[in-house]
Amino acid sequence: MSGLVAEVRRPGAARVVGNMALRLAIVVSGLACFSLGIMLTLQSRVGLGPWDVFHQGLANQLGIAFGTASIIVGFAILLLAWALGARPGPATVLNMLLVGGFVNLFTAIDLVPDFAGAPLVVRIAIDLLGVLVVGFGTALYIKGNLGAGPRDGLMLAITRRTGGRVSIVRGAIELAALGIGFLLGGTAGLGTLIFALGAGPAVGLAFRLLRVRVAGREG
Repeated sequence: MSGLVAEVRRPGAARVVGNMALRLAIVVSGLACFSLGIMLTLQSRVGLGPWDVFHQGLANQLGIAFGTASIIVGFAILLLAWALGARPGPATVLNMLLVGGFVNLFTAIDLVPDFAGAPLVVRIAIDLLGVLVVGFGTALYIKGNLGAGPRDGLMLAITRRTGGRVSIVRGAIELAALGIGFLLGGTAGLGTLIFALGAGPAVGLAFRLLRVRVAGREG
């Protein structure tokens, strides 16, 4: 009888393992896509998103790689969010490690050329493409349903603590990151505005395309 129970249970366990492996693959693919989007915005040379202004400024001050600065900031934010009551999931840790890791890898292999000398219209087009790719990568890693990234975890933790609106808390955090990053020498400009206005719609579009459900609704 015990042998029969074991035989019945094995396929279920295999499905659980297979499902987790698939979800991890989706998360990693999403983070790789997200990192590619960051590289496109970085190499467009028209300005970065608020957090990436901070990462670049920190990298400039410490003399380290952009991706390494992203990992350091992600780790600090993860600890802060955890202290505020956020529970990190597997994707939280993967986000912290892999976004910066992929950016460093893509930089090392020159995956995205530097568009500094290209006409402004080309650089803006590359930046817009980067924002779209960031949106797709965000939706893809969220589709894995293994936890939020460190920055989103911090946003949610502060929102719960203060009872404020998510949009206001997110805006305040990103403005702080942008301001500090700019003072540290990060690049803010037209691309920063494009990211601020375009990231939300890009993520929403990707949610619909990938049929990502949040609280029972798509996108």
